[in-house]
This record gives sequence, structure tokens and C-alpha cells, in this order.
Amino acid sequence: MVEDEPIVALDIRRRLGHLGYAVVDCVSSGEAAARAAETQHPDLVLMDIMLEGDMDGIDAAAVIRKRANIPVIYLTAFADEETLHRAKITEPFGYIIKPFEDRELETCIQMALFKHKMDARLQRSERWLSTTLRSIGDAVISTDREGRIRFMNPVAEHLCAMPKGHALGQPLQTALRILDENTGEDLGILVDNALRQRRSFCLKESAILVSRKGEERPIDLSASAIVGESPFAEQEGDIHGVVLVFRDMTDARRTEAALKDSVRTLGRTLEEIVAALATTTEKRDPYTAGHQLRVGTIAEAIARDMRLTEDQIQGIRVASLLHDIGKIYIPAEILSKPAMLTIHEMNLMKTHPEVGYDILKGISFPWPVAEMVLQHHERLDGTGYPRGMRADTILMESRIIMVADVVEAMSSHRPYRAALGLDLALEEIEMHAGTRYDPLAVRHCLRLFRERGFAIT
Repeated sequence: MVEDEPIVALDIRRRLGHLGYAVVDCVSSGEAAARAAETQHPDLVLMDIMLEGDMDGIDAAAVIRKRANIPVIYLTAFADEETLHRAKITEPFGYIIKPFEDRELETCIQMALFKHKMDARLQRSERWLSTTLRSIGDAVISTDREGRIRFMNPVAEHLCAMPKGHALGQPLQTALRILDENTGEDLGILVDNALRQRRSFCLKESAILVSRKGEERPIDLSASAIVGESPFAEQEGDIHGVVLVFRDMTDARRTEAALKDSVRTLGRTLEEIVAALATTTEKRDPYTAGHQLRVGTIAEAIARDMRLTEDQIQGIRVASLLHDIGKIYIPAEILSKPAMLTIHEMNLMKTHPEVGYDILKGISFPWPVAEMVLQHHERLDGTGYPRGMRADTILMESRIIMVADVVEAMSSHRPYRAALGLDLALEEIEMHAGTRYDPLAVRHCLRLFRERGFAIT
């Protein structure tokens, strides 16, 4: 309690005791009040305005508020306009005119303590939020309802090349430019228009940030209107600002470009390895040179006509180029024999899908290449080899390769027979569509050759 009249001080102390409050100290000057507040840390200061010494109660309250952040209630007989104006600047928690009633004093003290508690809680929340926003790796800028910058974290200062002290209070469009990466449209104008029209909005897209120095960098941007109850909104649900959160994507773009280059390099390497494996097989069987490549071309065309995914098409092409790799196990004299094979030789020849499977199963292709190779001589009715698989147990990719293999093989020359021709090959798959061969793959194969002018090259 700060009171320079001893009798009044004694009376107030007695009344406070009656109300259940303890007075930790009672001083009579502003200087003493400031010292006592710092050393004793009371919950509340009851401050007279006219005091002994050079520092009156208002000056003392300003010092206490600055140094100790302790709530102050003025107890004074002065209520003139000049005194009230000076007192308001110190943001007191109450102003009681002498003489006063005990109930008035108690009510004012209770309200001051409650308000100070709520203010302290709000300040802690604000400090926590501010610390969080300053610590995160994303740039954060918020504005008021007029589009003027109210907050800018250090990351935003760095990316915008503008110190917070220069940016605060400036219109958003003055501080920075954000352009749509695809259209070049100024997104700052969209934000400004949304605020002026008091309408809610949310932007999330790739953009270009143009700093004050003219530097451009790609960013991932999210911009949303701040809607709801706040000190700046006239009513709940009113739009009272905007928050922009953005992240520098320069390094991410470089990494993405490097990954794409790496994927392209791996893709070329895979194609070269597949081509080398296919060539290895055909070196041992010169009569079927180019067979796997032509099967791949036909199978890819069928798959595209069936509108399969690009990933499926790529898998079919790779499997087609390797579908006869198991023939590396077959003796060269059988592969190039200029006569019909014996039953023993044919049985040996029929092992090539399983040999191919054994060779390829240990390779981590992104597609089931080994299974496709294993199944390319199966038939829907179970008459194929090596496992006699039926219908839906056979992969769709293998069914396509199956049709392409038959068409290419019958159309080409073999050591034991002349080429049978494309027409006979197409008749073969058409006649047995739905029994030996997949009807959908057959239909698209026939359409390619008969309607679209596709040719084996």
C-alpha cells in the first residue's frame, strides 16, 4: 500500500485485514513504492496519487509496471481530467475515488487480480506462440484486415531480404511479391482483393517469391484468411487478416531434378542390360535374331491399344525382350535344327520358360518379369506349358506376350519351315480366341493389323 497520510493508511490497512488481505508493506513515497515492489513482489499495489517526494503515484505506477509487472489500483481523491489522462497511460487495473466503501474496494481488488491472471496467461500463450513461430523452419507472415504486416518470423525476414523492423506496418504487396509459378499472376493482389471484399479464401500452390533485391526463388505457399473472434475483428466470423506460410523449395527442386536424372540414368541402364541379355540369347540362335524385339514391339502396341498404364506397358516390353532368355540352356544344334524336333528335343525346348524364370527371378525388376516369362507359353484352356495353367491364373501381361509371340513366330522364317505369313497367324489367334488365347488381347491385336495398318518391322 502506498499512502502518505498515516491515519488514512492505518484505516485502509484495517479494512483490508477485515476483508482477508495481508498488507506486506506500507510506504509513503513513489521511490519507496518502486523499491518495495521489486523486493517484495506483492500480488497487488494500492497506490495513492499525491505522495511525498519527487515521484507521484502515477510515475511510481509506470516504473512498477515496467520493472515488476504488478497490477496497480489507484486510491485517490483526484478525478480531474488531466489526472485521469495521465493515469490511463499507466494502464491501471482499477481507479477508486476516496472516500470508498469496503465492498467497492473488495470488488475492485478481485477484478484486478483476475484480470492480471488472465493477462499473464495470455502473455504466456503469446510468448509460446511467438517462440514457436520463430523456431519453425517455414516462413510465416501475418497481416491485419487492411493487409498491413503485423508479424514476420526470422525465416521470412531472410527469404524476403527485409528486416522485420522495416516490414511491420507496411502493406503486404509493398514488402514482397509472390507470383503464381504457372501463370505469373501476382498472388499478393488476390490476397489484397480478398481482404478488401471481406471474403474467406485459401491458396495452396507452387509460387515464385521475388525478394526486395529482385531475387526469385520457388516456394511452396499456403495463404489463408484469419477468420473468427480476435481483438481485430468487429464480430465473430469477421475476416481480420491473413497468414502466409511458405517454404523455400530451391534445394528441394535441385534434389528433385537430380533424382529425375538418376531415374532416367537407371532407366537407360536397365534398357541396356535388358538389350544385352536379349542379344546374348539371339547370338546362340541366329534364325530367331530380332524375334524378341519384334515380339516386344507387337506386345507394346497391343497393350497401348488396350489402354494399359504406362508402368504395365514398360513391364510388358521388358518381359517381351527377355521371354526367350531360357533358350540359352538349349543346345545350339537343337535351336538351329533344320527339321522337325523329336519328342525328346521338344520336351527339352519346353524347359526354356522355367530356365528363363530361374535366371530372372533373382533380379529386382519393378514388374513381375520372371512370372511373365514363365507363363508366356501357357494357354487359357490349360494345354500350354510348363505348368498347364488356366484362364485367370495367367497374368494379363503374359496373355498379351503370348498373342504377340504367336503372331511373330508364325509370320517369320524358322530353320524347319518357311514363314507362314501374317494372315495365317492372325487366323490362328482369331480361331482360338477365348480357348487358347485371351479374347481381349486377340481383339486388339486384330484391330492393330487389320484396321490401323500396324506392321511388323
